[in-house]
Amino acid sequence: MATNSYVDENGQDDGYTKDGTVDLKGNPILTSKTGGWKACSFIVVYEVFERMAYYGISSNLVIYLTEKLHQGTVKSSNNVTNWVGTIWMTPILGAYFADAFLGRYWTFLIACAIYFLGMSLLTLAVSIHGLKPPPCANPTAADCKKASTLQLAVFFGALYTLAIGTGGTKPNISTIGADQFDEFHPKEKAQKLSFFNWWMFSIFLGTLFANSVLVYIQDNVGWSLGYGLPTLGLAISIMIFLAGSSFYRHKKPRGSPFTRMARVIIAALRKWKVQVPSDPKELYELDLGEYTKNGKVRIDSTPSLRFLNKACVKVDTTDPWMLCSVTQVEETKQMLRMIPILIATFIPSTMIAQINTLFVKQGTTLKRDVGNFSIPPASLGAFVTISLLVSVVLYDRFFMKIAKRLTNNPRGINILQRMGIGMAFHIVIMLVASFVEKHRLSVAKDHGLVENGKQVPLSIFILLPQFILMGTADAFLEVAKIEFFYDQAPEGMKSLGTSYSMTSLGIGNFISSFLLSTVSHITKKHGNHRGWILNNLNASHLDYYYAFFAILNLLNFIFFLFVSKFYVYKAEISDSLAVLRQELEIGSRHTG
Repeated sequence: MATNSYVDENGQDDGYTKDGTVDLKGNPILTSKTGGWKACSFIVVYEVFERMAYYGISSNLVIYLTEKLHQGTVKSSNNVTNWVGTIWMTPILGAYFADAFLGRYWTFLIACAIYFLGMSLLTLAVSIHGLKPPPCANPTAADCKKASTLQLAVFFGALYTLAIGTGGTKPNISTIGADQFDEFHPKEKAQKLSFFNWWMFSIFLGTLFANSVLVYIQDNVGWSLGYGLPTLGLAISIMIFLAGSSFYRHKKPRGSPFTRMARVIIAALRKWKVQVPSDPKELYELDLGEYTKNGKVRIDSTPSLRFLNKACVKVDTTDPWMLCSVTQVEETKQMLRMIPILIATFIPSTMIAQINTLFVKQGTTLKRDVGNFSIPPASLGAFVTISLLVSVVLYDRFFMKIAKRLTNNPRGINILQRMGIGMAFHIVIMLVASFVEKHRLSVAKDHGLVENGKQVPLSIFILLPQFILMGTADAFLEVAKIEFFYDQAPEGMKSLGTSYSMTSLGIGNFISSFLLSTVSHITKKHGNHRGWILNNLNASHLDYYYAFFAILNLLNFIFFLFVSKFYVYKAEISDSLAVLRQELEIGSRHTG
């Protein structure tokens, strides 16, 4: 139910935002002078440069660890996924500080300073000769000198400093972007429905540059320039963001979301014997004025997760650990309801981790020369980007318009349906990857290349299908995932909700590390072969490993269908979506 409106009591728009956004000083702001795509243009350009910086490091990191720090296949791959996993887990802390204390803007800027410090240290680590082991013709050979403790400490210290910085930037920048559209204004609500499509488009523009130009520079010119350019790009992106400060709308921090949720759970447990009244009006709730004067939204009681309603049953105390408002209980329910969906995204996130690890390692075993040009293996990641960019445009400009006419849904299809299509793609991706790898191994065997591990006489482009399909899957699943966790989170917990989508990627990377180590160990110890994943990929069996992933994805897809069937979407806080749906119905009647 809407508890606010984009018009005043006389039916006129007074020009101010109605979603509780303010300027940096906490004053009400005019819709015409702030927010919208005008403000988002600075945020989106920031994201293009920042993603160029991040993927400029992560895309080729496994190659640096192998060739410069002389680490093996399993160790280098796990170091990448452990670091990327940390990158995507730290946003929980960034979201906490933003929602509870500092607000999104200031949390973001402080994190940017830490991020830039990490990038600068990393550039020094790859540039100073004393911080790298001496070069080696065969980096995986037993007599090749490994990196010292000091060298590893400096390099990984810089990487994890960078990870702390991204923990404050990632959950807040996309949330700041989405905050620029007023939920209570139908026109801005319609723009917001497309925001996350174009947000992912901007992310992958930066990624495309990193996976093509920066990866080529790192492999063929030098790592100092290859890391120095992303560092410069990050500095430029921060300045661009600051330039747009006067146009931004801000949401005030509303206290610790973890404390608010903990109070609900503990209050419900302490009153576990109390009966919940059948009439929701008998439950404890603050006056509507208490919410509207603070720019907050009151939420009506729902029957789902009914046990938590015990927290708002009236008792002879106002202790916040014994009595919570209906809105506080419903906010907690909204965050808890998303957890089964979050769990269902872990396995697809594990598949994404293969792009910059095993997929890249496969590329090193194939012919990469096109004339006098040698293709860097990590640059195939550019095809993920190109595929996603094309898919997002087609989705937003064509598929969405057709689906809207058929369903009268302003989104075209609902968010979970879009996620499900992406998950189905992941099953196909790993089957394709398994068949391609089986063919590569067959050619290696036919040419006697199994034992020596030399280059297989096949073009690196045989790997294109798995990269292209991954981009198409991301256009469905990853875009929908960010939108889902932002959209379904309560108004006061948007940063925390957005961090759910990043936590998914983090846990997916840790699962990838666990599975790679476990499968490698088990197959070496108990298998009929020397192992599925060896330093010599020609003697490995990545085809079996990818087939195993296809089965995992199938089982996960079944789990997703089950939990999504029982998921209850949160009620809209405004009537904007209903207005848009009504316009679609009128339009379809006229065209019919």
